[in-house]
Amino acid sequence: MVARGPDGSPVRCPPVARRKLETSGGDPDITAAGGVVVRREGRRARIAVIHRPKYMDWSLPKGKLEKGESFEEAAVREVREETGFKCEVLDELPAVTYLDRKARAKLVRYWLMEPGKGKFAPHDEVDELRWLTSREARKLLTYDHDRELVAVAMRRHRRRRLSGN
Repeated sequence: MVARGPDGSPVRCPPVARRKLETSGGDPDITAAGGVVVRREGRRARIAVIHRPKYMDWSLPKGKLEKGESFEEAAVREVREETGFKCEVLDELPAVTYLDRKARAKLVRYWLMEPGKGKFAPHDEVDELRWLTSREARKLLTYDHDRELVAVAMRRHRRRRLSGN
C-alpha cells in the first residue's frame, strides 16, 4: 500500500506509520497543514524555522484543521498564528505522514509560501523564529521529514525564481 494524501498523491510515510494507516483503513488520526515560508535576503533565500517550547523542538509552522476549513486555509492561518506573517501561497508541496508522540498517524499537507506583512512576536506555542539558509535550517530542524521538505521546497523555490514566477 502506498500512503496517499487527500488529493490521491503519494506521500512520504515511514513503515511504522504506513502499518498504522493500513490497520485503520488508510485514514490518518490527525490532519494538519503548514508552510515552508521562504523570503529573499539579497541573493539568499531564508526559511522560517520555529521553536515550540511545549515540544522543545525546531520545526516548520503547521497545525490542525478547524471544522469546515480547507487544508490551504488552515496552512495560511497556522503560519500566521505561529509566525505573525500573512503569507502568499505559491505552490503545494508533498504531504508528509508520520506518527506523532502519542503514536497517532498524522497527515500534514504543506505549501511553499512567501511572507507578506507581519512581525513575529513570541507566544506560548512558539517562542522563537529564525530565518535560516537551507543548510542552516536542515541542521537545526528536529525531524527528518522537515529536513526533507525544506530540500524539496528550496528546489521548487529556485525553479519558480528561474522561470520568473
